[in-house]
Amino acid sequence: MPRERGHRRSSGRRSRTARAELSFSMSHMERLLREGHYTQRLSSSAPIFLAAIMQHLTAKVLELAGNEAQNSGQRHITPELVGLAVHHKALLNGSFGMTPISLVAPARH
Repeated sequence: MPRERGHRRSSGRRSRTARAELSFSMSHMERLLREGHYTQRLSSSAPIFLAAIMQHLTAKVLELAGNEAQNSGQRHITPELVGLAVHHKALLNGSFGMTPISLVAPARH
């Protein structure tokens, strides 16, 4: 009888983020929601929903910035390209409003 192949965890303990197959930490989202005092009660699905929305929005912005990089012949996504991508997409531009996207690259150590 052949052995099954695959990744199995013997303990079966997985984080909520891993179970939801998300990249953004649900625990972090929950902490931000609780510390922000947005409501007296917080649904258990609220951090899941917020993490999923953040992940989708980030993926969309990076996809659009990658397209801008390709169109301009660049190989790397820069803050300028992220700004262009956001401002060229009407829905994202309306969502971000007048929020500035920093054109200063973070310092490298």
